[in-house]
Amino acid sequence: MAHPQAPFLLRAVRLAFRRTNLYLSRWWDVERRSEATAETGDIEQATALLKTLELEDARDREYFHKHLHRLARTLALIPKSAPIPRSSTPGTILELGSYLHLTPFLQSFRGYGAVRAADFGDGGGRERKCTSVAGYSFAIDVDLFNAERDRFPYDDDSFECILVCELIEHLIADPMHLILECRRVLREGGHMVLTTPNTASFTSIARVLGGGSNPQVFAKYETPREDSNAGPPHVREYTAREVAQLFEAGGFAVETLFTESTDDGQENRPLLKMLQDYGYNTEFRGEQIYCVAVKRSRLRVTRYPGFLYS
Repeated sequence: MAHPQAPFLLRAVRLAFRRTNLYLSRWWDVERRSEATAETGDIEQATALLKTLELEDARDREYFHKHLHRLARTLALIPKSAPIPRSSTPGTILELGSYLHLTPFLQSFRGYGAVRAADFGDGGGRERKCTSVAGYSFAIDVDLFNAERDRFPYDDDSFECILVCELIEHLIADPMHLILECRRVLREGGHMVLTTPNTASFTSIARVLGGGSNPQVFAKYETPREDSNAGPPHVREYTAREVAQLFEAGGFAVETLFTESTDDGQENRPLLKMLQDYGYNTEFRGEQIYCVAVKRSRLRVTRYPGFLYS
C-alpha cells in the first residue's frame, strides 16, 4: 500500500529538482559572465587604437564605426601572448576572415610575435592587402582557402591563438570542419576567440512575437554591386549555448562565454521581465556572443554533433 504522503513527497522532489537545475543553469551562466569580465582588458585603450585605423571605402567606414564597440571588446578579449615554456619567442596568431580591422593591432597590443591572416578563396592562393594606421601603411599577405572544406595551409601546432570573428554564421555546409582544423593547427593550450550574432537575443524574441520580421539578428543579402566580393549572408545564427556545444564537440574547453546587447537591441530589453514572469531563462540574451575556448587534447571530439547535423 502506497504511503499517504507519497504524491506530496514526489511533487516536492520534482520541485526541488527543477529549482536545483535552474540554479545550476544560472550559476553556469553567471560563472562564465564573471570570467569574461575579468578578461576583457582595457576596452577604452583598444577603442583608441582602433580609431587610428584609416579607411578609404565609405561602406567599410560605415561598418567599422557601427561595430566599433564589438571590435574593441574583441581586441581586449584576445589573450595576450604567453611564450611556450623554456622559450622566449612570442607566439603566432591567425585571424580567419580578416577585414584588416583587428589585424594591425594584434602584434603591438596583444604581444604576438607574428600575425597571419586568412580569407575565403581558392586553396593555396595568397593576396596582399593593405590599410593605413595613423598615417602609416600596414600590409599583410592573406592566405586564401575555404575554411569549411580545405585543409588549412599550416602545420600542426602552429598557432597560439586563432580568431574566428563574425564568420561562423556565414558557413554553408560544415562548420565542424573549421573547428577541427583550428584544433589541429593550434598548439596545446592555445585559444580560439569567436564572436557571432545571438539568435536567442531579446531582439530575436521581439521579432518572433511581432510576427513580421525574421528572427535572425541579421537576415539580409548584400545589394549586388559590380565591385562586390561578398560571401554568403548569415546562413545559420547560433545561441550562446550552441557555441559552447560547438567548441565542446571539437575538443575545446570553454573558458569565457557571454553576450552583450547592441545599441539597436536596447529597445527590446523590457522583454526581460516577461521572460522572468513566465519562468524562461534570461541569461545570454544580448545580440552579440563572445566566446574564448582552449584546446585540450585529452577531450573527446564529436565530428558531427547532433544539435547541428541531421
